[in-house]
Amino acid sequence: MSIQTDESSPRYAWLVLYLKGICMGAADAVPGVSGGTIALVTGIYERLISAVTAISPERIQRILSGVFPNRRTDAVAALREIDVGFLLVLGAGIVTAVVSITRVLTVAIDSYPVPTFGFFFGLIAASAVVLYAQVSLDTPRQIAAAVAGFTVAFVASGTVGTALGNSLSVTVLAGAIAVSAMILPGISGSLLLLLLGQYEYMTSTLSEFVDTLIDIVTGGSVSALVDPGTVVVAFITGALVGLFTIAHIVRWALEHYRRPTLAFLVSLIVGALRAPIVKTSEKLAEAGQSWTAELLVFFAVAAIAGAVLVLLVDRYTAVIES
Repeated sequence: MSIQTDESSPRYAWLVLYLKGICMGAADAVPGVSGGTIALVTGIYERLISAVTAISPERIQRILSGVFPNRRTDAVAALREIDVGFLLVLGAGIVTAVVSITRVLTVAIDSYPVPTFGFFFGLIAASAVVLYAQVSLDTPRQIAAAVAGFTVAFVASGTVGTALGNSLSVTVLAGAIAVSAMILPGISGSLLLLLLGQYEYMTSTLSEFVDTLIDIVTGGSVSALVDPGTVVVAFITGALVGLFTIAHIVRWALEHYRRPTLAFLVSLIVGALRAPIVKTSEKLAEAGQSWTAELLVFFAVAAIAGAVLVLLVDRYTAVIES
């Protein structure tokens, strides 16, 4: 019996798209697996890129002008130009998964840091291995880009998180940088947050924000929403800024200097392998513990599980593209 797809059955198109968004959100919530890769696997990558890059200040202005009766036709046209229905349904799926999974990850990071960060390590390492098949290092420019990417990530993994802190300006910057990963099948926004030292902070803040919303529904104080809500709004603001700036810059770089850009980005992933190890060490130190042979085994087993997951996704992607 054949399974109907969203292309052959418009009746279920939005539900299928929502489920694809959930898959993307699940990938985006963990460092290493890219939501862009899932978009590629599920066949919506090109449509996603077209929709995201179609968002512009000019079109937003046209949409906002729809409050005036004589501008509504043009506003509707602008909404169609950015494929708003597609973005809203896909976005709803992404948000559903991110909110759900980050709540689990917040607990996992605090209670089981070794296997959790070990799993992240495997995800990141396998992503680097898979992507390096697309990279060539046969020119000085490409080698220099690879060295730069590795150096930036390796240094940042150990120092940037502490140096940057968690101010609102840093949150805006983190949102702008993380959203650029939407156009990169292989680079995870969560990985970039981990690299900047903002991953744990943002996942815990998002969980606090959701918990506070639930409390308000059951009679809690609205004032408790101010602090986590401000951080979430700052992150979203940064993401919107990133859509108009960093995402377009990265796409331009890939179009005009594809090989050096890929070399830089993939080497960034390799350098970022330091981050899960540093984070695990920090968590162990907070608990008054240190690395032991048993903990190293736990870390390695979790890393293997993460690597296998990425390799399975890559294999499935290869089958679809062939």
